Amino acid sequence: MHAVIRWGFVILLAFTLLACAQPKRDAAEAERRAAEAAAAEQAERARLEAEARAQGLGTPGMLGVDSLDDPQSPLSGRLVYFEFDRDTIRPEFIPMLEAHARYLSQNPNARVRLEGHTDERGTREYNLALGERRSQAVRRVMTLNGARDSQLEVISYGEEMPVAFTQTDDAWAQNRRVEIVYEVRR
Repeated sequence: MHAVIRWGFVILLAFTLLACAQPKRDAAEAERRAAEAAAAEQAERARLEAEARAQGLGTPGMLGVDSLDDPQSPLSGRLVYFEFDRDTIRPEFIPMLEAHARYLSQNPNARVRLEGHTDERGTREYNLALGERRSQAVRRVMTLNGARDSQLEVISYGEEMPVAFTQTDDAWAQNRRVEIVYEVRR
């Protein structure tokens, strides 16, 4: 029994010595690193603000009329249209999606719902899947350009929410879309 107590005491003593042997952090070094990190963050914030103003995106961190509701802003476009039976993003929509991605990367409280839609041709199941693929294609472009995946929600309505109700090529083209819908969380 005494041997068990002795070994326990030896182990306790060893752990105590190991805990005391850890190197102490230099407070001045920690303060210096914190100051460097703060300066780098401030410089990056200033760079992003200047870039956003130059591109007409307003001030990062502000979800306001100046950027999201300005008809001259690249953020005013919120619809991506698709060819029949396709989920490939057409080149004319890439600059708009890049602008939305930049805005999201600079505004962490902003959230977007990407709503996929199709025309009425095809089965309900096929159209739901096609709407999902279209929304995912928009999501990929936006995440590749700086938006966080957590800021993007994908949903497909398939053929269930048309904006045009006639059975013409023009009406079907209006229904083949992904809508970008902003939500603000504070």
